Amino acid sequence: MNLTARQKEIITIVQENEPISADLIAAQLDLSKSTLRSDLAVLTMIGVLEARPKVGYIYSGLNFDPLMGEELFGAKVEDLMSAPLIVKQDISIQDGVTNLFMYDSGTLYIVDKDEKLIGIASRKDILRFLINGTHTETTPIALVMTRMPNIIVVNPDTTVLTAARLLQRHEIDSLPVVENDESYRIIGKVSKTSILNHYIQNSPGGPKI
Repeated sequence: MNLTARQKEIITIVQENEPISADLIAAQLDLSKSTLRSDLAVLTMIGVLEARPKVGYIYSGLNFDPLMGEELFGAKVEDLMSAPLIVKQDISIQDGVTNLFMYDSGTLYIVDKDEKLIGIASRKDILRFLINGTHTETTPIALVMTRMPNIIVVNPDTTVLTAARLLQRHEIDSLPVVENDESYRIIGKVSKTSILNHYIQNSPGGPKI
């Protein structure tokens, strides 16, 4: 991973004007603050910049190490994915709730008889039904699940940075990892927590957890 021209320009601006707010950086580049959000996040994550609340951004004095950047953002989803909680589409909502709490999970991944991913049901989806619904022991989980093709998926070779961007853009907590775009056989999941742990572990000076 190499820094973009804009990221290098941001570093120069911070070096010459530190401490400086994101608004002032955006003004100097004639861009919106939201446009710079991902660039600032990358530069902060790799340790080149420091973000100090109510102060602004300062230059840390660290030089960017392309190898470190590759380890942080070029890692593959398969390197940090965890086991998904998989259930069949004909289980009841009551059984779905039991599974969520038994395995301390936030999401059910629903598959058909061929183990193909066909839906996702989160705690929020189920809670929404429980507030107004009845007969949870007979109502199938399929009634509340989000169905394909309205599910964002990643493959094992998707980069961690791409997965993080998808989680942020769609405001979701986890992504199913499927074998490929043809079979849609689910083989794992990647969550905000697993990505955050990855960044903390591999950031300069970051603690190993």
